[in-house]
Amino acid sequence: MNAIFLRIYGGMLAVLVLVALLGAGGLQLLNQQRADQYRERLAAGTFRLMAHNMSSMTPIERRQAANLWGRLLGIPLRVRTLDDVSLERSLEARLLRGQVLVEQTRPNRVTVFSLVSEPARLVLAGEVEQVSEQLARAAAYLLIDELIRHPEPDQPRQLANLGSRHGFGYDLSLVTRDSANLDDDQRRRLEEGDTVIALDRGGDAIHVFAAVSGTRWILHMGPLHAMNPYPAHLLLAIGLLGLTLIGVTVYLLVRRLEFRLSALERAAEHIAAGDLAARVPDAGHDAVGRLAATFNGMARHLQRLLAVQREMTSGVAHELRTPVARLRFGLEMAEQAQDAGARGKYLEGMDRDIDDLDRLVDEMLVYSRLEQGAPLLHMQPVDLAALVEQVIRELAPLRPEVSVLLGDCRLAADGNCRVEAEPHYLRRALSNLISNAMRYAEARVQVSFAIDDERACLQVEDDGPGVPEADRDRVFEPFLRLDDSRTRASGGHGLGLSIVRRILYWHGGRVQLGDSPLGGARFSLVWPRVAGAERLPRDQS
Repeated sequence: MNAIFLRIYGGMLAVLVLVALLGAGGLQLLNQQRADQYRERLAAGTFRLMAHNMSSMTPIERRQAANLWGRLLGIPLRVRTLDDVSLERSLEARLLRGQVLVEQTRPNRVTVFSLVSEPARLVLAGEVEQVSEQLARAAAYLLIDELIRHPEPDQPRQLANLGSRHGFGYDLSLVTRDSANLDDDQRRRLEEGDTVIALDRGGDAIHVFAAVSGTRWILHMGPLHAMNPYPAHLLLAIGLLGLTLIGVTVYLLVRRLEFRLSALERAAEHIAAGDLAARVPDAGHDAVGRLAATFNGMARHLQRLLAVQREMTSGVAHELRTPVARLRFGLEMAEQAQDAGARGKYLEGMDRDIDDLDRLVDEMLVYSRLEQGAPLLHMQPVDLAALVEQVIRELAPLRPEVSVLLGDCRLAADGNCRVEAEPHYLRRALSNLISNAMRYAEARVQVSFAIDDERACLQVEDDGPGVPEADRDRVFEPFLRLDDSRTRASGGHGLGLSIVRRILYWHGGRVQLGDSPLGGARFSLVWPRVAGAERLPRDQS
């Protein structure tokens, strides 16, 4: 059982390692994507604003502006055509829709593209290593350059328009000099026209301040948060935690499985030791539960087969005792006989005893085949009327004083009397019933049948003493004879009715025993008319 746990746990561990490797690669790609989006978000507003301003300039003015803003940013800026850039079709489509494009060109270096003129297919391109103070200074310079073109009261509204129109990835606002959260040195630097970059109290973001000359306003940009990649050790911690949880879960599941399989193993050991009554407790409806149910069914079948074997061994020993004793007696008397007539009489009795032994062996073989498992049945259409008439003709002369008659018969709606059955075994069952009825009948045996669309029913009745209700189940047990009128003096070996019951079982039917209007017993054989149809309820498995 430990091997099962190790295999399951090893498989889960391999899957987890694979997931961890894929997760590490995915984490790297995710961090790269997040870094591109972060750079795009911070650079988008500035580059859109520059591209927008360039859209109305002449080529010479564009070159001058690119040089000026490039010095502010600390990066080279150029105006190029889309044909020179040679972007992928999907990236070019994004650019033409007005998006700012960030493309990885080299390690730790990206190129930012922003559309200047769609008809002329012009783009502004700049290589950026990192979002630096120059980018903040350039953004502040461009925004203030736009604001000073409007009256001071309109500048907050114009700043809001610029922020929404050009998609700045951070907040833009105008604050007064008194409300700005700055120290004295920072205020002095603002007065001197410098751009102030300050950390917030938490230290995880920066704020950019720049004075709008000639006004009471201070341009505030931010907070600008740093891009923090997902740490790899976090993935490792999650993987270890997942491995632990999976291990505990698998162990608990396998522990319950081990307990259930151990119960199955113990039951098998008990059966191997001879305790055929051992069974596996009910284990549910999953695969192990179905295995336990199948095992219990096998154990019951094995127990029944061994019981049948013991019964047959005991019954055969008992049945052989009488004819063997008669044979021994006949041999002794034949040796002592004084004339040929007396010797012939004893030899004739011995011949009858041999026939009795032959019938006993035949019935034992048939019963053994029917009890050991599913016999090979060749189902085919059988004319029930012809079969009944043939069996009656064969058996009626055996006891001339008993009339064997064909009673009322009901055919199917189509007038057909054919049913599907195994001809040999069905004939054997009918012969056993008629022989049994003739053995106990006083003067009359009646055979009848009824057929409908779903089933066939065959009845054999006699006017004998019948079977007491308390003994009707016992008459089907092998080698059993009742102590009343159906005694050993009537002949038989006690296997005929057992054979009939097993034949009907393998046909999917049942045998019923009741009282006959003739005064004796009525045996009814009922089975599906079509082979393979739903089996009828029965009182024996």
